[in-house]
Amino acid sequence: MNNKVFLTLHGGIYFAFALALFFLPTQVWPMYGVEINDKYAYFLSQHTSIFLGGLGVVSLLFRSIKDGEAVKQILKALIITNLFGIIITSYAGITGIFVGFGWSDPAFFTVLTVLSYWQLIKYKN
Repeated sequence: MNNKVFLTLHGGIYFAFALALFFLPTQVWPMYGVEINDKYAYFLSQHTSIFLGGLGVVSLLFRSIKDGEAVKQILKALIITNLFGIIITSYAGITGIFVGFGWSDPAFFTVLTVLSYWQLIKYKN
């Protein structure tokens, strides 16, 4: 897949999660075994959407970039970001913070890491 399609999909996925965690935290988090039991937890979910939305916007804004070095660097940044996601969400699963649907987060970040890596390898050739 070309970079424009890849970055559009990547950005769209992140942006969708940002919207869900901002507008529907009390519906989304319980699927992962996390309780939203006060206004502070509700706000932290919305706060998290800043970063998810930001990643989505970065991916969407960089989808038409033509400079080869810039493309490589944005793909490397996405790989590293998604690796952080694997580490943090795996920790949540191992320690029992995430239960139920929570197993899907490490899998989700692993898929995005692999896809980002494949895109980078494909782009280098």
